[in-house]
Amino acid sequence: MTSRWERIARETVGDDYARAYAERFRAMAARGADIHGEATFVAGLLAPPARVLDAGCGTGRVAVRLAELGYDVVGVDVDESMLEQARAEAPGLDWRQGDLATFDLGETFDLVLVAGNTIPLLEPGTLHDACKRLGHHLSPGGVIVCGYGLDAAHLPGDCPPTALDDVDAAFGAFGLDAVARYGTWTGDAFEPTDGYAVTLYAESTR
Repeated sequence: MTSRWERIARETVGDDYARAYAERFRAMAARGADIHGEATFVAGLLAPPARVLDAGCGTGRVAVRLAELGYDVVGVDVDESMLEQARAEAPGLDWRQGDLATFDLGETFDLVLVAGNTIPLLEPGTLHDACKRLGHHLSPGGVIVCGYGLDAAHLPGDCPPTALDDVDAAFGAFGLDAVARYGTWTGDAFEPTDGYAVTLYAESTR
């Protein structure tokens, strides 16, 4: 069965989407663009060598940068073709194949990062299970960071938006509250009309 992500990627980029995706960010970096916003955001929350799970790591751009900064990183993704690009870029890092709705790595992390529109690209009906599995991989006192687009302008192809309230409720069912929310990876104030959110989820204190 073709995943929502794979279908959209093939329709919008083509069959060689994994290589094209990796090349896009290499080209941006070559032009002087800062492509490390997510890693910089993580570095502002906790210091290395903290353990970080990059959930939905794709071609590994964020995980590679975090490793360069000294973090102990594991990347997991459902798409083997994206992981092939990640392994080629950084063969010494720990890359795992897994569906976020069912995966179990048998270990926990100080921070779980879910970036790159991973949340809205989940398969229909799997948000609750994915949030449960993500929370299962969080160490006590840790934080889950989710960043994704909220409208069509910030999402690929025909990917439907996922409401913030639905994600908050899914994590809340497992004792994780939304403790902070920003509008960008640089920490700008959140404005719903801007179409993007970065939310921190941590253990409930209630």
